[in-house]
Amino acid sequence: MNIQHIMVAIDPTSDTDQPCLRRAEQLATHYPSARFTLFVSDYIAALDRGQLFDSEALAKARNSLLGHREEHLDRLAQPLRERGFTVNTQAVWGKRYERHILRAIHEQQPDLVLKTTHHHGLLKRLVLSNSDWYLIRHCPAPLWLVKQPNSALQVFCASVDPLHEADKPASLDYKLLETTRSLAEAVGGEVQAVHCYNPLPHTLAFDTGMVADYDGYAAEVHKHHAEAFREFANQAGVASEAQHLRRGYPEQAIPEFAEQHHVDLLVIGAISRSRLESALIGHTAERLLDHVPCDLLIVKPDGFVDPSKPA
Repeated sequence: MNIQHIMVAIDPTSDTDQPCLRRAEQLATHYPSARFTLFVSDYIAALDRGQLFDSEALAKARNSLLGHREEHLDRLAQPLRERGFTVNTQAVWGKRYERHILRAIHEQQPDLVLKTTHHHGLLKRLVLSNSDWYLIRHCPAPLWLVKQPNSALQVFCASVDPLHEADKPASLDYKLLETTRSLAEAVGGEVQAVHCYNPLPHTLAFDTGMVADYDGYAAEVHKHHAEAFREFANQAGVASEAQHLRRGYPEQAIPEFAEQHHVDLLVIGAISRSRLESALIGHTAERLLDHVPCDLLIVKPDGFVDPSKPA
């Protein structure tokens, strides 16, 4: 993973702590030739249209707000600049925060995007426009969602699916491991790989009449996944002690694994789906977002085309 340009999506709702920037400053130590872009998009409804002010006054107020945002970005950029890094800043006015981030990503083509993520309540989980979920689906660059900015970045784990039950291309698993290994080597960390599988629940298997011997069926499923995972991991050069097979749904098994093994960064793939399909079944990355105790890096397959981007 060749990281020369890192974009940091600044949270416009916080004037103080920016966990994604703290992670960027940490990565700067290991990528001394990288340059940075600090990006923020802000919007205040009262400055969009108003009956008490004319359009010229509103435009002046918006420009003043963006001026303050640029000054704030410059203050945030100062520590990196003092270390000799090139840091560009960009503040834009816009109602749809996530869409303006995505537009900047398409325009600037960063090698890595850092964004702070927060726990999403039940209501936000039901809203498709959530900014994190939107970027998980549409961001073409590796998207690093920062949860634990003070972790030391020692344990890097790739979540793979060698049987491609999520309909993702086989090459994506190798890209996930390549990305994980590259980051681990840059910071002197270790690489782990995890694969989750889940046979049909006991009651469902019998209700559908699929199996008469459930234990035998479950053992066969385990064997099938274990062999596929071991073959893939060996080909990818993952040490046997770093290969972890877990039974269970990913949103349950992976957070437990990450906590037990003190994972600092979980690397997971995401593919493009239609809006309706996403609404019905969701992405593994989206289901994991609120449950994993560590940072999450979302990687797209080679040749990914953002369906939201105009042709």
